[in-house]
Amino acid sequence: MKPGVEASTIVRMNTKMTIEETIIIGAGPIGLACALSAKRRGIDPLVIDAGIVVNSIAHYPPHMVFFTTPELLEIGGHPFPCAGEKPTRIEALKYYRGIVRSEGIRVRPYTKLLGASRTDDGIVCRFEGEDGEFDMGCEHLVLASGYFDQKNRLGVPGEDLPHVHHVYDEGHWSFERDVVVVGGKNSGIEAALDLYRSGGRVTLVHRYTDFKKTVKYWIKPDILNRISAGEIAVRMGAQVERIDRRSVTIRSAAGEETLPADRVYVLIGFQPDWSLFERIGIHIDDESGRPEIDEKTHESNVPGVYLAGSIVAGKSVSSVFIENGRFDGDKIFGSIAGRSDGERS
Repeated sequence: MKPGVEASTIVRMNTKMTIEETIIIGAGPIGLACALSAKRRGIDPLVIDAGIVVNSIAHYPPHMVFFTTPELLEIGGHPFPCAGEKPTRIEALKYYRGIVRSEGIRVRPYTKLLGASRTDDGIVCRFEGEDGEFDMGCEHLVLASGYFDQKNRLGVPGEDLPHVHHVYDEGHWSFERDVVVVGGKNSGIEAALDLYRSGGRVTLVHRYTDFKKTVKYWIKPDILNRISAGEIAVRMGAQVERIDRRSVTIRSAAGEETLPADRVYVLIGFQPDWSLFERIGIHIDDESGRPEIDEKTHESNVPGVYLAGSIVAGKSVSSVFIENGRFDGDKIFGSIAGRSDGERS
């Protein structure tokens, strides 16, 4: 299919389906950067996301400030204006929405990839959208889905109770309530601070005996001061045993303890959807969780299927950020465009 040609329909395996030249899974910053890399090379991809554009950023705490500076979040040569030294969540949402509009990136939201298979004449993808399941074909499939849709779980009784949340919303909902935050990384600490300043009675539960060095330098003194002043309670080196409707039971070196909890936030990170990779046929290293890819082109062992962003890092997802993952699209579409040029010559 030539770049820019309207999607057509064909009959394959007795199933009528839409065919795209390139489908990109994930409308986050990396997926959008990949789309821009494609468009710069005359390819008009369809970007599909299980949520909305930059879905992970949309779920950040409302007043979240990025760790990095705006120029390191820029994609496609678009300057990222912001009022302060570091951009906020709201500024990032505006920035990436603006790129989608100005560049004319085609995005299909609220559509989840269930699996894909390689056939003799292309790749058949199975999706679940707002109107049910359907198939779509493509020549090139780029997985840039990140890992925020796969929440790490404690695996304890009561974790699925309605007052337990795996994504932080806003501190106001916990005003004058007992709140337990599980997790001592940036997300957990920022949530604990926001909950305290919103009038919640906060206890932070962390399985380690100290905070990691990766905690943002401007929030670590804040949380330590709040703990020292007795304004936020903390239980270090503690594991959650179970969650009940009004309490959380933990165990540490001091023994078992029951904490009051009207609301519980389990903020212990995310992981890629390895089961999806396996359904597609991508080889995964058991120890590292890294998918098998060509480092120069990011093509997987499945011809025509490429990976971009944090999902290439396996279990070390924190080693790939927007700052370094935003260039993966140039490797992918530089390779695809090079092959096309070779075929035409």
